[in-house]
Amino acid sequence: MDSVSDPPFHEAYKILFDKTPENNGLDNDFLVAEECQLPVIDLSRLEESDETVREECKSHIARASQDWGFFQVVNHGISSDIFSRLRCEQEKVFRQPFEKKIKEDKFLSFSAGSYRWGAPTATCIRQLSWSEAFHIPLTDILESSGSNSLSSIIEQFATTVSCLAQTLADILAEKMGHKSTFFKENCLPNTCYLRLNRYPPCPTAFGIHGLMPHTDSDFLTILYQDQVGGLQLVKDRKWIAVKPNPDALIINIGDLFQAWSNGVYKSVEHRVMTNPKLERFSMAYFLCPSNDTVIESCREPSIYRKFSFREYRNQVRDDVQKLGTKIGLPRFLTHEGSSNIASA
Repeated sequence: MDSVSDPPFHEAYKILFDKTPENNGLDNDFLVAEECQLPVIDLSRLEESDETVREECKSHIARASQDWGFFQVVNHGISSDIFSRLRCEQEKVFRQPFEKKIKEDKFLSFSAGSYRWGAPTATCIRQLSWSEAFHIPLTDILESSGSNSLSSIIEQFATTVSCLAQTLADILAEKMGHKSTFFKENCLPNTCYLRLNRYPPCPTAFGIHGLMPHTDSDFLTILYQDQVGGLQLVKDRKWIAVKPNPDALIINIGDLFQAWSNGVYKSVEHRVMTNPKLERFSMAYFLCPSNDTVIESCREPSIYRKFSFREYRNQVRDDVQKLGTKIGLPRFLTHEGSSNIASA
């Protein structure tokens, strides 16, 4: 572990480690039933001249979003060379001294406050996230105009995945019977984000989350990850480990799409587990609307009441501050939605 560049996890969370018995760590919450391969969808099929092939591909996207809430895409337009350069540039930026990252994150031409680490609200080991990240508005990336090698390669990645996110959102809306301009009108570069993640090695006796269990507060997330592994999700009420695929991007449904689709598409709980010896890198793109955008189910009777993205974010923030964890969509169930959940 690099003591100069790594966040001071042990010092910051010493009280949490001290009050947690070593044999308390993993219990059943951390046991993984199996490693799985997510559904893989070949996006080149969307370009086929045969309409049947195109429609079959769209149906696979919708089915994976209903059954898994997660899927992988290949032939997505990003070369292995770009992935390699992304990894190289991420390593460079995270190798900066911790004091520089936390005090001078403007050195990357990104907004002040973009650097984050750990879990400030953690009250126990289970709520700790052993990771560091740069959370960057897409406009920061596009406006930097390739001012350095990092922003240049991120811009290439962001341009491709932002188009892909719109394509996937339109397909998912279409398969719900709604050909809509909603996503193009409300999810703009100044409302979407990119997050550079690093998960340092965690040589402790505890099972520590690199990122604690959560769902994403957006419409869609597009993730590039390296080959270390650690991403896990809930399927059939069990945690399963996602097998890394070097050629694929991972797509997952966010809370807003679950609400918009009236529960048809699933925003699935997921987490990252740390590795005792290896660091892990990933990069995520979040398709988000403006704060004033109203999220309303596209079908009746609605199981969620309508809400603005600002209201949703504020509720999530308040819950995390008060409870140490996110509640999310259950806060926005209608009476009928609550009844359906209770009887399920």
